[in-house]
Amino acid sequence: MKTASRTIAIISQKGGAGKTTLALHLAAAAQDAGAVSLIVDTDPQATASQWAAWRRDAPPEVIDSPPPRLAAKIEAAKGQGAQVIVIDTPPHADSAARAAVEVADLVLIPCRPSAFDLSAIQTSAKLVQLLRKPAFVVFTAGPPNAPRIYQEAGELVEGFGTPPCPVLLPDRAAYRHASAEGRSVMEAEPAGKAAEEVRELYRWACRQLDMPTPRFRKVKP
Repeated sequence: MKTASRTIAIISQKGGAGKTTLALHLAAAAQDAGAVSLIVDTDPQATASQWAAWRRDAPPEVIDSPPPRLAAKIEAAKGQGAQVIVIDTPPHADSAARAAVEVADLVLIPCRPSAFDLSAIQTSAKLVQLLRKPAFVVFTAGPPNAPRIYQEAGELVEGFGTPPCPVLLPDRAAYRHASAEGRSVMEAEPAGKAAEEVRELYRWACRQLDMPTPRFRKVKP
């Protein structure tokens, strides 16, 4: 029986929120769990495409797309067997964000737990509510051990009408080291905290998308 394809859109009007890092790692986690995954890069800066070039196009595959062609490219990718499609979008680009949300089964809004970043996500929250898509805020790049900060940030985004994801991706050096080598944190530090957090986020995303619980290869500490 063929597994239905799922599409995850990563959007944020704020630069530096961690959209590309989140997109690359969700797709890499899907690939690690045995799914055929694809990243669609709609950002003119093409950071995801650069990462793919650094890794000599090892999976997950990255393709680019202008916003007007996004729906057609997603349909073509589904027809070619892509099971998990992750869309990376640029900041300050309403057309790209809207196009991504329109084709998505799940929308994730990465956000640093700081006042300016939290305020900036209101535009994204209004967009997903307008288009009636399931969406969550994923807190990224914050301190690893600061439960009070995340609790207060979560209460604030709840007030925007967009619930927080229960899995955090705090700031860890593993992301910087891995990206510079064209790798994911699961490849660079498979037993590290960043890798386990990404796997947990992907497990959570699968539950939101009614996908089977992913089975990752056992990692020796």
